[in-house]
Amino acid sequence: MVDSGFDPTIGALNTSLNLRLVNQNVISSNISNADTPGYKAKTMEFETALRDALNVGDRLQAQGADPDHLVRTPTEAVNPEIYDDPNGVESLDGNTVDRAAEMAKLAENHVLYDSSAEMLKRKLAMLKYAISEGGGGGR
Repeated sequence: MVDSGFDPTIGALNTSLNLRLVNQNVISSNISNADTPGYKAKTMEFETALRDALNVGDRLQAQGADPDHLVRTPTEAVNPEIYDDPNGVESLDGNTVDRAAEMAKLAENHVLYDSSAEMLKRKLAMLKYAISEGGGGGR
């Protein structure tokens, strides 16, 4: 886990990656159980989980802060709510997995995971540059 004590962006990207990984596992589990009779597809709301993990929203309003601002907190384990997908259509065997829809979600989540990883990589590269060369300390 990346220490975000001095940069809230790094912490937010780290949390996003962790939540994307959880979401990938949920979607993969749905696809794996597409032929399991009675299996109910699971889902998680990524945006809600990220907002909760970053402490954005109601708690800030109670403190009189702008709800659109991030609050930097130590990076903690993420535990998003995973529940039965209410949009699932039950097949004859009681299964609610739509394999094509799950494959599309998997692809989208993968692209968004890669995007977050690339942003984190670039942020860390900027910090490395600032430490090694940008401050004149390397010459």
